[in-house]
Amino acid sequence: MTKKVLITGAAKRIGATCARVLHAKGYDIFLHYRSSQQEAVDLSRELNEIRANSVILRQADLLNTEEISMLVAELESLWGDLDVLINNASAFYPQAMGEVSEQDWDVLLGSNLKAPFFLSQKLTPLLQKSNGCIVNIIDIHAERGLKGYPVYSIAKAGLAAMTKILAKELGPDVRVNGVSPGAVIWPEAGMTDIEKAEIIQRVALKRTGKQEDIAKTVAFLIEDASYITGQIIVVDGGRTLFC
Repeated sequence: MTKKVLITGAAKRIGATCARVLHAKGYDIFLHYRSSQQEAVDLSRELNEIRANSVILRQADLLNTEEISMLVAELESLWGDLDVLINNASAFYPQAMGEVSEQDWDVLLGSNLKAPFFLSQKLTPLLQKSNGCIVNIIDIHAERGLKGYPVYSIAKAGLAAMTKILAKELGPDVRVNGVSPGAVIWPEAGMTDIEKAEIIQRVALKRTGKQEDIAKTVAFLIEDASYITGQIIVVDGGRTLFC
């Protein structure tokens, strides 16, 4: 039987790479996106051309719990089961202390912590039936906060804590793990060459990683880690050795 995975924020970057890697392994993909419609359409077309009817594409604002419920209801109606949930969708932008608005707090906590929790909760019955798993995409700055990004760092720290407690709550039927990327892809807002070079100097391997490094680690946790739960694998080329 074909295994099935829901990936949030799967239209581009790490989410899209996870979709491609797992699709190549034979998984059917429930591909969620919020605003990156064209990228999502292009990706779903690409994968469905490789294997017909293997990708379902759906838009939802995961800050809205009603839309989470609708997404889960549609998945259950179309598939009836689920093997893997990858909580990848994430908002990321800076704020200066003293200028953080309640909206900033709600967006960053909502996308990085609230949505993964309520989506995991809604999908627990399906994952229990399949002895499935959850993989949360976290960040090395969950452990060591990123200066200038206080709310984002707090939210990712919460997601790391959520990974561990859900492993207790959902075991033995569902495994819950996380992957924390380091310098893999630069922020979309852009960074100067000097800033990038300074970061690379604090990476033991002296280079950035690739999105495939994250996707392959996710695939490992799904397929080859049946006795691993409640763990967070750091994929950062040794950057946290120097933080």
